[in-house]
Amino acid sequence: MLKGISPFLSPELLATLNTMGHGDEIVLADAHFPGDTMNDYVIRADGIKIPELMDAILPLMVLDQYVDCPLIMMAAVEGDTLDPSVEESYRTEIDKHCPEKPPIELLERFAFYDRAQEAFAVVMTSELAKYGNIILKKGVTPVD
Repeated sequence: MLKGISPFLSPELLATLNTMGHGDEIVLADAHFPGDTMNDYVIRADGIKIPELMDAILPLMVLDQYVDCPLIMMAAVEGDTLDPSVEESYRTEIDKHCPEKPPIELLERFAFYDRAQEAFAVVMTSELAKYGNIILKKGVTPVD
């Protein structure tokens, strides 16, 4: 273990976040998501929910400042509804770590799948919330 690094970040996930370049995207997927169908690079984060994982990732990764929405969630299929508490729980973690408070875009299901196929990696979590998937687009890490 490393000091200051969340135990929710496996060595593989930590290395993946480090390897990603600006503009690369990572999918934090709920337990229902067809991760292995969508992407060749799947990381397991069993036993971890997405808000916990976001709380671990966002202190380490800048979101893309050059796009309108560096955060993308799957929109509900027609006739279905989203549970607003899911986005609220993600928003809490985002606002805690991202002072610019970027908006979350909702993307149609199959467009989201297309995006996941192009993502750098998919992280399979134990999140059970319906439509709980979110894509994070990495930005440029500032040199302080």
